[in-house]
Amino acid sequence: MSQLAPPPAGKTAVITGSNSGIGLGIARSFAGAGLNVVLNSYTDRKEDHALAEEMSKAHGVEVRYIGADLSKGDEARRLIEDAGTCDILVNNAGIQHVAGIEEFPAGKWDAIIAINLSSAFHTTAAALPMMRESGWGRVINIASAHGLRASPYKSAYVAAKHGIVGMTKVVALETAQEPITANAICPGYVLTPLVEAQIPETMEKYDMDRETAIRDVLLTRQPSKEFATTDQLGGTALFLCSDHAAQITGTTLSVDGGWTAV
Repeated sequence: MSQLAPPPAGKTAVITGSNSGIGLGIARSFAGAGLNVVLNSYTDRKEDHALAEEMSKAHGVEVRYIGADLSKGDEARRLIEDAGTCDILVNNAGIQHVAGIEEFPAGKWDAIIAINLSSAFHTTAAALPMMRESGWGRVINIASAHGLRASPYKSAYVAAKHGIVGMTKVVALETAQEPITANAICPGYVLTPLVEAQIPETMEKYDMDRETAIRDVLLTRQPSKEFATTDQLGGTALFLCSDHAAQITGTTLSVDGGWTAV
């Protein structure tokens, strides 16, 4: 059996929303595989640039940080332009708000659609010409189990993630006869610092121990009763960049412990 072939050497990956959580996990996996990486978020702090420098030294690849407010289409496109090259685009940036439709603030709806969906349109539109010029490319959209299923009180998030899945299919069809693929990864619940911070609150609210709070509350919809990890998502994204995945395009890969099998 052949081993997983790494992505071609010298390629550059631009990962939106990558100074923490899922995006950072994917960035670390990519850098560890020898890919150059562009980190991004809206914050543009000293710590963000230090994170890029630390990752670069650890893996011997070029890692840069470029700040951009992805709620604005022109800044999303500028991110790609400032990167200079984009062989692999990972659209990961996202925000969330929970409320019933009648109470859902219009401003929150607009922001979620802009960051979770529209930014991916703008970055993809800017990156595809670079991929075509270099003769190779990968578009990886981080959707969600909510791109395939719905939950109450998450109208904007569910709409955006369903939209990401649909846009992924369109990009795949438009590039089907080129060495470019487009796929969406649909995670369920992932153990990120934000989720980790919710565990003590959940334990206190329901008067449960840690294991019970995770199994019966946080992971109630995830049949495996285990979180996915950022490292697992990084490995999945890396696989999609390998030659083994050259004929995988226009589809979704669920990393959700069986959630969408129900």
